[in-house]
Amino acid sequence: MRRHDREIKDQSEIKALLRDSQFGFIATAFENQPFIHANLFWYDEKNQRIYFHTALEGRARSNIETNPKICFSVATMGRLLPAETAIEFSTEYASVTVFGNARIADDSSEQQYGLQGLLDKYFPQLKPSEDYSPITDAELQRTSVFAMEIETWSGKHKVAES
Repeated sequence: MRRHDREIKDQSEIKALLRDSQFGFIATAFENQPFIHANLFWYDEKNQRIYFHTALEGRARSNIETNPKICFSVATMGRLLPAETAIEFSTEYASVTVFGNARIADDSSEQQYGLQGLLDKYFPQLKPSEDYSPITDAELQRTSVFAMEIETWSGKHKVAES
């Protein structure tokens, strides 16, 4: 990292950004063509994985089947920071970049685990079997659930002095 003064050294801050961010950006590649897309996700801290899902067929799945190495990123924006000169305008921010390998979860128990984690993150007030029907095996056949095994990560932030 070029700007060591902006490095997030506290691992709990990196984990919090992964836990609390609403969207993640998944970068894959096919041959020499990069591909990035936004996706809902959840960070499984216990197993050091990121779970997400896509359609059964599509560019993300095809790219991951060909090359499982992916990059994943989240970011938040804080206050806008005006300045006296245009070049000094800035913003507060925090971001995390994660590198690892993605795989299709082909075991139904892991697929259910990954999808339930998404439901729990985005709809914490709703309970399976009470507010909605639990995930069925038939529904698992209609989506691709991915587990990203985290190899490395780094975080960066800018916080203005008050």
